[in-house]
Amino acid sequence: MIKIKYACGLIIGLLFIATSCKKDDDVVEVIPPRDRGPEALRAQEEIEEFLETHFYNYEDFETDPENFKIKFDTIAGDNASKTPLMGQVDFIMVKDVEDTDVEYKLYYLNVRDGGGEKPHFSDYTINTYEGRLMNLDLFDSSVIPVRFNLVDTPTSSGIIRGLQQAIIQFRGASNVISNPDGTLTFENYGIGAVFIPSGLAYYQYPPPTGGLNAYDQLIFSFELFESEVADHDEDGIPSYMEDLNEDGFLLNDNTDGAGAVNYLDDDDDGDGRLTKYEIEIDGNGNITFPDVDGDGIPDYLDSDS
Repeated sequence: MIKIKYACGLIIGLLFIATSCKKDDDVVEVIPPRDRGPEALRAQEEIEEFLETHFYNYEDFETDPENFKIKFDTIAGDNASKTPLMGQVDFIMVKDVEDTDVEYKLYYLNVRDGGGEKPHFSDYTINTYEGRLMNLDLFDSSVIPVRFNLVDTPTSSGIIRGLQQAIIQFRGASNVISNPDGTLTFENYGIGAVFIPSGLAYYQYPPPTGGLNAYDQLIFSFELFESEVADHDEDGIPSYMEDLNEDGFLLNDNTDGAGAVNYLDDDDDGDGRLTKYEIEIDGNGNITFPDVDGDGIPDYLDSDS
């Protein structure tokens, strides 16, 4: 079990505009981003080389699973007989949201699933984490649980897509105990790591702190304690249900074509009647979507209803 003082924080995905400036008649030369297809292949090669030559402390987990923290090291010398990460990771295929023709092989390490609820891609989660470069330099971490907004967009204080896609493969704690001293004990929580290509991280726009460079591949290890279904616009519809095209990305779902996208819009069809008055929620929280005019479009998405 892990006993920790609960504290809410916030991880913010930052978007910065990077330019290369020449002091030549005050002309600013904007460096175009690299092509995402070749860059995805380069990233995969770099990550797979790391996975073939490094291991994690799996023996420590076998010894003390309730107080375990992931550590990575090189397979060499006294560690020459260790099992490479490549033989222990899983992967999922994740599309690039900028260029949907590009797909990434996102490798992740499942140390423990967790025994609780699995979050949706747009939920809030409570995590501790470490972020490292491929040389294992630490650039970000929190040993105190922080609240993640899993929506992968900086405009809503979300996290990077690669970390989001990994976290939703896990479950939170099976049990949370409130202790007399005000701390919480989490039992059987998720433990994992993910090896993120730059196209699912910051690509050419890294944050200004932490020593990150453009096109860096990243490693995040994390613990997942709890999750909460998010309704960002408080319109009665959970944010994950506002993904109308079911692509796991919320910035391209905008029914009225104006203003905010659906998960941030409390009047999705722009008819002047709030979405929460065009849906029905029963006592058990089940949502139904009336279609008054019978045209096959639910009222909350139909400006003519």
